[in-house]
Amino acid sequence: MCVDLVGGTGKIWLPLLAAGPALAAATSRPLKVLGVGLVAALLGAAIGVRHGMPASELGVVLAALVTVTLAGALAGALRGRRERVLAAVRSVAETAQHALLKPVPETVGPFQAAVHYTAAAAEARIGGDLYALIPTPHGVRMIVGDVRGKGLPAVGTAALVLGVFREAAYDEPDLLDVVCRIERSLARNLGYDDFVTAVVAGYPEPGRLEMVNCGHAPPLMIRGTDVVTVTPVRPSPPLGLRALSGEAPSLQVVSFSEGDQLLLYTDGVTEARDADREFYPLAEGLTRHVCDEPSRTLAALHQELLAHVGGRLHDDAALLLLRKPVAASGTDTPRADAPGTDASGGRPDGLTPTGTPVVRPLAEQTEEAIGDAFDDREGAA
Repeated sequence: MCVDLVGGTGKIWLPLLAAGPALAAATSRPLKVLGVGLVAALLGAAIGVRHGMPASELGVVLAALVTVTLAGALAGALRGRRERVLAAVRSVAETAQHALLKPVPETVGPFQAAVHYTAAAAEARIGGDLYALIPTPHGVRMIVGDVRGKGLPAVGTAALVLGVFREAAYDEPDLLDVVCRIERSLARNLGYDDFVTAVVAGYPEPGRLEMVNCGHAPPLMIRGTDVVTVTPVRPSPPLGLRALSGEAPSLQVVSFSEGDQLLLYTDGVTEARDADREFYPLAEGLTRHVCDEPSRTLAALHQELLAHVGGRLHDDAALLLLRKPVAASGTDTPRADAPGTDASGGRPDGLTPTGTPVVRPLAEQTEEAIGDAFDDREGAA
């Protein structure tokens, strides 16, 4: 209209009036789209009358405006409906996440704690990675794991593992019995080629940290400014593969004193690649960002991880950081037999000073475990 009043050429631009309701349909509700369409029709009619357009030509222009407006209103209604459905689905997903992956408080027992979880799917809230950190009568116990596969089957398996862990962690005084309970449940419910890698850990008494590593990436221990890898002394098979491998899990004991921190993570972190196909150096990043607040440490690690991969992860990623605060009284002293022992005694504790943890790809570990199991079966036959 302004162009018409200034230059007297508004008649040429009449078809562009249809852009108003078309653009409104992308962001507005149907009533607003109809309002924009009505304004466009009135402007078109005024310009047409002002320039003496034949009634037939003006009728075609107005009919086009009405058609675009009605189509835009319908599109706006459908878009609004899809947005409501998506909001409902997100609400259900968030409820499922809180039921499955319960939020970890800042303080659990004698520890400061923080968790950061990212699902690979852009709109997902949960995936195949799992974690839990709970106080029990037998001390604080935790699990971080990774289910083979993706999608709803992986979520179902993660829910199964977490349900059994939360139940067994309260009932079983021995951490190995907790792992055995999970193994028996998975043996009844998983397929022959399904499995779960996991680290199950417990803190039964001051200074003593127990761990069972079932084919998972080794945790990182932070002591002062040093980051060391807690390499399994006797590697255990992933959960669900014990029947094939015939190997029982082993308990590893390490000292965990005041000021120490323990990072558990999944392979979605260490196997994240940048544009040059380089893995993310988790130990180096942890050295750069570690502080006395686990939540700040994980937030900085997560931001650096996203920058490393270019903004979006292609696999689920979970990080759980535990810190034993320094008490004013200084009464927390490690057990004399804690460092350098496993369940049988007299074995190295697996702590390896390193800037980068030696983590074998999950697929390589699994293929080797399954291949060895089938070789044993053929040899027995």
